Amino acid sequence: MSWLPEDFVHPVHVPVPDTALHLRPIREADTALDYPAVMGSRERLWKIFGPAWAWPKETMTYEEDRIDLLRHEKEIAAHQSFNYALLDEEETAILGCVYIDPPERTGSDGEVSWWVVDDLAGGEVERALDALVPQWIAADWPFQQPRCLGRDITWQDWLALPRAS
Repeated sequence: MSWLPEDFVHPVHVPVPDTALHLRPIREADTALDYPAVMGSRERLWKIFGPAWAWPKETMTYEEDRIDLLRHEKEIAAHQSFNYALLDEEETAILGCVYIDPPERTGSDGEVSWWVVDDLAGGEVERALDALVPQWIAADWPFQQPRCLGRDITWQDWLALPRAS
């Protein structure tokens, strides 16, 4: 049984209110934009995602990022999990990402997390994304009990939950 209904169609363009930004599914072709975004914010991202995902490694290469984005692109096409890039209007920069995944831990039917680049952390764009993501998930995704990691629950508490079967 899939974690999503068979007829579910994932959004392909999501405007971020009060900004000139949008979300769209990430692609392998985005590596040139993704790599500097991730590595430019690597230390802060490691503090957030490192304990759970061991990502992003200090030694991650451009080629490793490309392979990772290709995996994400294939997972999106297969509806296994989703990675949305936060992009400017012209799609010249990735400014963050939103992840929508099947539950790894008990107590939810979808797990959602997101980040912005260091330059936007704590600012208007991050606040706009923080407001948008839970509303978007509730409106456009077929979850009954989504969990926003690092928001609804700390990463540490999430890691302590039993694994979903």
